[in-house]
Amino acid sequence: MTWFEAFVIAVVEGLTEFLPVSSTGHMIITQAILGIKSDEFVKLFTINIQFGAIVSVLVLYWKRFLQSFSFYAKLFIAFIPAAVIGLLAGDIIDELLESPLVVAISLLVGGIVLLFVDQLFKTEDSAKQVDNRSAFMIGLFQCIAMIPGVSRSAATIIGGMTQNLSRKTAAEFSFFLAVPTMAAATGYKLLKVILKDDGIDTITSQLDVLLFGNLIAFIVAMLAIKFFISFLTKYGFKLFGWYRIIAGAVILILLALGIDLSIV
Repeated sequence: MTWFEAFVIAVVEGLTEFLPVSSTGHMIITQAILGIKSDEFVKLFTINIQFGAIVSVLVLYWKRFLQSFSFYAKLFIAFIPAAVIGLLAGDIIDELLESPLVVAISLLVGGIVLLFVDQLFKTEDSAKQVDNRSAFMIGLFQCIAMIPGVSRSAATIIGGMTQNLSRKTAAEFSFFLAVPTMAAATGYKLLKVILKDDGIDTITSQLDVLLFGNLIAFIVAMLAIKFFISFLTKYGFKLFGWYRIIAGAVILILLALGIDLSIV
């Protein structure tokens, strides 16, 4: 992977990780457009740079992570469903990660859902806070995001809104939940690579590129979070819904025209 390719993928990750548009889907399509074939390092890179995005949450919300034990209990409760499904269906998820068709359909369907979310769940004035039950329900919604193109952010925020949380409260809890979820995914992928015969060589061969990608993802994600909270509070999901529909439709058209977007 070149420095330019690493920069572009990291920018895409930072921009989209916390927006309801699917960072994984966008990285898969960007990877295909750039012609980056999916080898072991590329797979590691696209997962590992999520760590940079995690750090951006910790920096922006560090005071919230110094709260009571109940704060971490709720994160743990919300994290459990995705951890279980991730361990049980890891191989299936890996296969789906290499399918632009799955991404396109998920973007399209998810976009249609986002067009109506604000009308279905009118919670912008709700003062309800996250409790154990709502945390578990949000965790169940997060499992849906294991399908590439669905968007972890969209799934968990909508999950929060079904529990009568305001858009802002749901979005912030989605950010917090990203920390254990993405840390686990990054650590699990890193461990799988290390345990392979040439795993250490895979990591050290382009360690500078990996660190660079994390730095770029961190910087861009900080800016994206600040923008998203302000925009979501004022305008809701509709614009993101239309963006997803257009993006999904474009990908389907390209695939129908026989343009190869495969990253295998």
